[in-house]
Amino acid sequence: MINKISKRALAVVFTASLLSACSSAPEQEEIERVPNKSAQALYEDARQTLDSGLYARAIELLSAIDARYPFGPFSKQVQMDLVYAHYQTGNTEQALATIDRFIRLNPNHKDLDYMYYMRGLVNIKADENAFQEYFGVDRADRDAQRTRVAFSDFSTLINNYPESKYAPEAKRRLVWLLNKMARNELKVANYYYEREAYLAAANRGKYVVEHFSQSSYLIPALEMMVKSYEKLGLDDVAAHTRQTLELNKDKR
Repeated sequence: MINKISKRALAVVFTASLLSACSSAPEQEEIERVPNKSAQALYEDARQTLDSGLYARAIELLSAIDARYPFGPFSKQVQMDLVYAHYQTGNTEQALATIDRFIRLNPNHKDLDYMYYMRGLVNIKADENAFQEYFGVDRADRDAQRTRVAFSDFSTLINNYPESKYAPEAKRRLVWLLNKMARNELKVANYYYEREAYLAAANRGKYVVEHFSQSSYLIPALEMMVKSYEKLGLDDVAAHTRQTLELNKDKR
């Protein structure tokens, strides 16, 4: 019995070791495929490859530099380039991991504005579904967690680095994200309204009014509140909300 258990334990350990070796093998092979050059020569190759749009090969070269010269003169720039390359290939998890490590280890770096900008872009991409977007499927009723994180990233950039060259684009992205979050809430409100859950529908509309009043969905949110309150028989509340609705219509 003891021998059987020992053999079984050894088999489990061997299998786990084999799986671990297999999982790390592709990454090691990528690094080994990179010529044995100086950090500067490798980085020049990596930049040329990156500029040519060959992102997968650029990742191989940049990863090799990062592994061979982790404290070299190009280490910070290599990590920033890796973020961009991973973003272009759609590897959002690796891009976010690289960004978070960079921010954690370099809290005073001069290019942190770029990293927050890229973090926002990566979180937007992480929330996308290329297949559904291509066929025009409306996905506004999905969870907006990534959208909220991207909004926070761009807000951090604008608040902490108002003079950054990325700030104007970040502001435009914030407007788009604000509308997206408001639209998400209204999609959920419509879902509740169609199922006669009028209080839940009114509360979703109210949330848009309170948190996304600068979005283009303020009027639809107020309209949702009015008709939901009317269904609930809350005539006084509905009348007051209608007044607010009319005032905001006049301002538009």
